[in-house]
Amino acid sequence: MSLRELKIRNRIWLAPMCQYSVEAKDGIPTDWHLMHLGARAAGGFGLLITEATAVCPQGRISPQDTGLWNDDQMHSWSRIVSFCQAQGAKVAVQLAHAGRKASTWPSLPRYAGRHGTIPELAGGWRTVGPTDEPFPGLDPPEVLDRAGITALIDDFVTAARRAEQAGFDAVELHFAHGYLVHEFLSPLVNTRSDEYGGDDAGRRRLALEIAEAVRQVWPAHKPLIVRISATDWIDGGWHTRHSIELACALSRIGVDALHVSTGGAVIADIAVKAEYQVGFARSIREATDIPVAAVGLITDPHGAQQILERGDADAVALGRVAMREPAWPQRAAHGLGVRDGSLYPGPYRRGSW
Repeated sequence: MSLRELKIRNRIWLAPMCQYSVEAKDGIPTDWHLMHLGARAAGGFGLLITEATAVCPQGRISPQDTGLWNDDQMHSWSRIVSFCQAQGAKVAVQLAHAGRKASTWPSLPRYAGRHGTIPELAGGWRTVGPTDEPFPGLDPPEVLDRAGITALIDDFVTAARRAEQAGFDAVELHFAHGYLVHEFLSPLVNTRSDEYGGDDAGRRRLALEIAEAVRQVWPAHKPLIVRISATDWIDGGWHTRHSIELACALSRIGVDALHVSTGGAVIADIAVKAEYQVGFARSIREATDIPVAAVGLITDPHGAQQILERGDADAVALGRVAMREPAWPQRAAHGLGVRDGSLYPGPYRRGSW
């Protein structure tokens, strides 16, 4: 698969998965992140996408998230990126701001029973959003004003510049799952009446301004990807029509692919099952000229291959199954009758399927 001048060895992407493993709470990725991404690079994935990596300290989902707002983080990422690339994988960083869903307890066993916003005395911080309406169970955010929006866009631009210095092959902008940009997109959350709200065009404004600003500083030969939630799963919320309109606008700016997920802006009743989001990827792919990656409980190699052959998507992104099977692409190749020694690092060739 090729995006701009980036050639990816297969159409299997590693979906972003929060690890909550920055124990120093300084945003610097650690040996855990090297192991997590490096094992999947050695396992044959084509494109690895990092966990949501905050563009500023206040943008983290939890204090134990990675960041890319300073040079120490950049240097640590560089080591990880270089190792993964040496195994034949390409690496994208997912740049993110969690908005009103920031400053929450990490989803780890040792924090079981702790929910909601982390108090400032316990290391949390004040969050921001399009309005002061909180996500259920979390503290009310501060309203992001014009000065805050300008600073936010600058944070994304600065992080993208650091991503280039760190050697990343691509940038993915996180506009999904109820985090800040999705909060601005969703009519159920964004009730502003200024130029960043009021109607569909106003609600899209922040997403387009961030994407355009990043595209201007991100190297022309490297792809820019955007992850979206195709629907809020609730009438009156963000849905497929909005996603298609946003996709067309992003394509005109120079976005090269969409990573299509769903939900997260509000609490909704979602019927989760195998490949439950693939239809949304297909709808966007059929209505636009932009390549799409499908994600959401894609676990079976034959099913994944059929998604591609039917034209539902241009790539498949795997999350939870990749936690269980870092070498899923190697097993998939075997199951589909493909002999590809390039999927194996030299020391592992004797263990090939």
